[in-house]
Amino acid sequence: MILGIGTDLANIERIQRALDRFGDRFRDRVFTITEQNRAERMKDPAAVYAKRWAAKEACSKALGTGLRMGIAWKDMAVKNMPTGQPVMEVTGWAKERLEQMTPDGYTAILHVSLTDDHPWAQATVVIEALPEDEAEKRPIVGPVSRRKVL
Repeated sequence: MILGIGTDLANIERIQRALDRFGDRFRDRVFTITEQNRAERMKDPAAVYAKRWAAKEACSKALGTGLRMGIAWKDMAVKNMPTGQPVMEVTGWAKERLEQMTPDGYTAILHVSLTDDHPWAQATVVIEALPEDEAEKRPIVGPVSRRKVL
């Protein structure tokens, strides 16, 4: 079952202006070290940051909160599998919210899709819940939340 869907569109040039104006203060407030390291290795760091910005916004929408109710930018992070596939990881309050949303006996899986076409970056996040026995048969592609039936 689908627990939440979120999407966001970010302007790469706007993110570049924020990077130029605020530098590390902006990077450190919004992006994890892992996200920063990946972006800074790429040809167009602003596009990488913009996709991750959009992913965080999309994730907060899929969680049903937006960026409020205690959720922080760094509570949502995009990591990449060795294949390059992006995965969404939630910590802190975002993880607590995900656990609240996930019915007992289900496993929540976060799916994320990123794309960019200058000057735009776009992300979609889908939160899927599978019965635990079904989820265990499926290869896990990213961080999940497991809730046991009491």
